[in-house]
Amino acid sequence: MTDVLFPYPADDRKPVLAATRLWLERAVIGLNLCPFAKSVFVKKQVRYALTAATTADELLAELDKELALLAATEPAQLDTTLLIHPQVMTDFLDYHFFLAEAEALLRNNGYDGVFQIASLHPQYEFAGSEPDDVANYTNRAPYPMLHLLRESSIDRAVAAFPDAADIFERNIETMEKLGHGGWRKLWLG
Repeated sequence: MTDVLFPYPADDRKPVLAATRLWLERAVIGLNLCPFAKSVFVKKQVRYALTAATTADELLAELDKELALLAATEPAQLDTTLLIHPQVMTDFLDYHFFLAEAEALLRNNGYDGVFQIASLHPQYEFAGSEPDDVANYTNRAPYPMLHLLRESSIDRAVAAFPDAADIFERNIETMEKLGHGGWRKLWLG
């Protein structure tokens, strides 16, 4: 499922969506960084919402629309959304502070406990880590994006995955074993 929100030139759209799909297939699913991703990917329940937003206000407006669409759509048809915003919040620090505004929008619209926002960014850095720490790659995506998840889907997935609390630590171990060289090899060919 692919949608383009603002007018986005087709020549610019294709590489962004292709890179996002490749990252989802090779990193998120291929490295099993999210054991719940494969199911919704295979069932085509992922929405790739590409926006040409260039300001925080435009991005918040698009986030508002995406949350409303997700709320109005059955999970069997649409389970999760990747709101990809390559032209805004490209600096990780700006993105990090923007997340508070995104969470406030979620709460103010009555979606607290209904949806979660997971943060993904090409420059993602965990607090206290160095920029080149390979563990940061668990949350690094080819473009800045907000991953909108249904709480009910997370609950079902956690119930089916007995060690869900260990996912974060396991992902860091995976990245440390892979290393920077292994990460680069993922994108060859």
